[in-house]
Amino acid sequence: MKHSFIFLGMLVMLLAGCSPQPMSEGSSDGMTVGMVFDVGGRGDKSFNDAAYHGLEMSRDSLGVDIVYIEPSGEGADREAALRQLAADPAVPVIFGVGLLFSKDITAMAEEFPDKYFACIDYLSKPGEDIPANLSGIVFQDKQGSFLAGALAGLVTKSNTVGFIGGMESSIIKKFQDGFTAGAKHVNPDITIISGYIGMTGSAFTNPAKGKELALGQYAKGADIIYQAAGLSGLGVVEAARETENLVIGTDRDQEELAPGYVLTSITKAIDRAVFATVEQVQSGTFQGGRMNVFGLDGRYTDYVYNQNNAALISQDAHVRVEKIRKQIIDGELSIE
Repeated sequence: MKHSFIFLGMLVMLLAGCSPQPMSEGSSDGMTVGMVFDVGGRGDKSFNDAAYHGLEMSRDSLGVDIVYIEPSGEGADREAALRQLAADPAVPVIFGVGLLFSKDITAMAEEFPDKYFACIDYLSKPGEDIPANLSGIVFQDKQGSFLAGALAGLVTKSNTVGFIGGMESSIIKKFQDGFTAGAKHVNPDITIISGYIGMTGSAFTNPAKGKELALGQYAKGADIIYQAAGLSGLGVVEAARETENLVIGTDRDQEELAPGYVLTSITKAIDRAVFATVEQVQSGTFQGGRMNVFGLDGRYTDYVYNQNNAALISQDAHVRVEKIRKQIIDGELSIE
């Protein structure tokens, strides 16, 4: 398929004085899928890039056109960006990437009942129904992080490991809690140092602060740090490289960022979830009005083990983590 690229640039933004304009890709002969990215936007080598890859997969394999909007600042224009796509009659499917979209995308789904909406890491309110045209996409972050902790607890030589989160929130707390539980499950005497970059969305866009926190944790004896910090996590990776320690990445395989220093990455198949959702809309099987969980079963939530990091992980450690993974899937080990 021949792709055209339409870039409505900064000049339009300056003249219009409005929110960032959509960027489109496609052949203009298929269904259009829209997406609004989280803070940090494309290029974070993590959360947003994984979602964008799902758009690319949908474009290339399902023949859809795609249109997306990058965030500005701390992403305060989420509602305006979602509305801009929802108001376009050519865009029947709209994704919001990140938990911070939850409130706004719920309101949009109620306002535009003829459109399909999906939110990555959707955070539902207890007791409130999810609109029938909204899919809440979530991953087993706590279970995946439990595997990260178990691996760190088995590999550490200093018996001290660290955790660095982006925005202090209920979603990122699941990463911390799972990591802590996993490490202590295999190594009860391990010491865990934890820290967060901030309390707002900008905490996901501050690599300098991520590096500063990581250097502090490595200086306190941590030899492995698990980061769940979006773009800010790039600073943690750089600190691992500089100090010749290990880091555990998130969302996508981040080994290429610091070969030899990435112990593993806890991956979320956001791209596959986006693709599956678009495929459901095309086939008339959209699963709205509910939370759709993509977990360890099917390896939608997983840890990386391949030729790039096998030298860092002993065979015994790998076998032990695989056993734990199976116990969680089979219900023999509960991660609440």
